[in-house]
Amino acid sequence: MAMLYAQLSHSIGLNDLCDSLTLHSGPLSAIRGATAPKRNTLSHANAQRDAALAQGLFWSVLEHLGNWQPRFLGTQRNQFLKRFRRAVHAVDSTVIHLVANCMSWAKHRRRKAAAKLHVRLNLQSLLPQCAIIKTAAEHDNTRAIELCAGLEDGEIVIFDKAYVWFLHLWRLTQRGVFWVSRPKDNLDYRVQRRRIKKPQGKILRDDEIVLRGPKSRKDYPGVLRRVVALVELDGVEQEMAFLTNNLSWSAQTIADLYRCRWEIEKFFRQIKQTLQLGDFLGNSENAVRWQIWTALLLYVLLRFEAFLSSWGCAFTRLWAICRSLAWGKRDLVSLLSAYGTASPPTRLRAQAHLGYLPGLEPKTANSYGIASAAAP
Repeated sequence: MAMLYAQLSHSIGLNDLCDSLTLHSGPLSAIRGATAPKRNTLSHANAQRDAALAQGLFWSVLEHLGNWQPRFLGTQRNQFLKRFRRAVHAVDSTVIHLVANCMSWAKHRRRKAAAKLHVRLNLQSLLPQCAIIKTAAEHDNTRAIELCAGLEDGEIVIFDKAYVWFLHLWRLTQRGVFWVSRPKDNLDYRVQRRRIKKPQGKILRDDEIVLRGPKSRKDYPGVLRRVVALVELDGVEQEMAFLTNNLSWSAQTIADLYRCRWEIEKFFRQIKQTLQLGDFLGNSENAVRWQIWTALLLYVLLRFEAFLSSWGCAFTRLWAICRSLAWGKRDLVSLLSAYGTASPPTRLRAQAHLGYLPGLEPKTANSYGIASAAAP
């Protein structure tokens, strides 16, 4: 509970967290008689208490909320993704910078230290389905098999080019999982069939290809599809290539699917900008894991509040409201349901005599269509 409050209040140190909880000891005691922790006690707990407890708590809470409100796990916020009857996932990772001279266990470069959060995000509910916390020294595709272990037949997963590992992609294809990615610049392939003979709108090429490299051909012996399209980036159209194992979708659908991958970038930006992932309350690997798992847990709790209240504003605004009401006894769901949906304030109808201070009205106001004002 203390670590969750640290995320919500952006506590920058153990003293900040413990002093804040001590100042609110009255409302805090109403939660099962809780008391504010001491600095040394909390520091010892972060270092010694296994972070697997926080990990297990995160997944059990997510499962509990899904059983309580099944629509919470299947809510589709993206209109484009509603056409797909199966789940659509995005797999990516983000680097969380740490202090190099304090965290030698996470040494990333010569003078840097960092942890890496690998996530498989459901793009329809914007909830994590798999998360792995490791050091930033390892490559992204080393965790690809673990991240995609729970994908079922017919589901869709979207990668960037860092996850193009053909042996893993072939295993996904054999399991019936559809995937969309971007090919590397040095991809060695041979065009087996051209699906279009000339550009059609923003689709420049749509080819069925096979790999030519001995190792790549052995890892992925099947047919791939390579689509080249014009995509707008920062107001400028650029040529981009896409790679997929699906041979039935339209080329535009493949380009639009990859564009949906931006949702996981927004997810990383939201948790970094709102939650406390910039300053850590401990230097050990266990303490860092505790703080990251509690950040993800708070994200899920805030998303659940947004679901119950049909919140339509930005996630950052939701977090700011919850932070300001942390110690207030208010019905949060009712408050959020009415927030930003009230009717506009009543306005007075403009009248000429309202433009004058009392006692300074003109003697006659017939030209304005109102009765004459009294003489000053």
